[in-house]
Amino acid sequence: MRWIGIRVRRHWEWGRAHGFRRLIEEDQLNPLERVPLALRKRRWRRTHSVAPAAVPVYLVGVQRSGTNMLVRGLERSPEFEVRNENDGDAFERFQLRPDPVVRDLVMRSGHRYVLFKPLCDSHRVDEILDGLGTPSPGRAIWAYRDVDGRVRSALAKFGTNNLDVLTEIAAGRGDHRWQARGMTAENRALVESFDYSTMTPESAAALFWYVRNSLYFERGLDQRDDVTLACYDRFLADPDRNMRALCAFLDFPFDASLAAHIERREAPERRPLEIDPEIRRRCDDLAARLEQVPLT
Repeated sequence: MRWIGIRVRRHWEWGRAHGFRRLIEEDQLNPLERVPLALRKRRWRRTHSVAPAAVPVYLVGVQRSGTNMLVRGLERSPEFEVRNENDGDAFERFQLRPDPVVRDLVMRSGHRYVLFKPLCDSHRVDEILDGLGTPSPGRAIWAYRDVDGRVRSALAKFGTNNLDVLTEIAAGRGDHRWQARGMTAENRALVESFDYSTMTPESAAALFWYVRNSLYFERGLDQRDDVTLACYDRFLADPDRNMRALCAFLDFPFDASLAAHIERREAPERRPLEIDPEIRRRCDDLAARLEQVPLT
């Protein structure tokens, strides 16, 4: 009950600050959209069921990186079954249930694709791809956005959560947390090197961006043809082009409706956030590496 209370309060505060209309849209709570979509998916399953050969797709990365935008687009196709992180059959407190449970969900699905959003399991997506054992091999999408945009969004949604968690990890009390899993010895030493009594929430959220996005290279995902990047900022600049590239990666026909909900716009010119210089340097270097990776 305490966990539910925290979630409800956090959603209420975010809705008051940014508008409940945005909250309904982000969490896909509008029944005028949900009901017709569910009916379309049901009709598709009846006439096109591919069970047990559905393709599992894992949308991973760092929270507040545009993953909801991608889910909204792909979910519009009746060929996709979406298992979001609040789906109790696939997740427990935002973490994937054991592999046999996930495998069973995929093999029982009548859809062509089953889209999971296991952001808290991003550190082991390579293990899931290699070890789930579904008839159709899985694919993964690593979503990311610029560090300043992610920091602003994370602070608006989660407040000081990144600062609180990194403080706990640095003190040796956070090994049980998903945020500490997959962290290399080098990044663990980096996290422990800062004074969290003086660190700002902005710097902590940027450090978290760095540590989690580093996993993309540390786990060798850049060398795999079953993993692709999806850049939130590029999607905003050219929704159709980037959705077309994502569909090509999934071997799925592009349709303009998949990107119709994305408002095309250039990144706003904002003053960079005040972030610890060492953290800023590392984030800039990692962002440059990500930019050099082809998105298909």
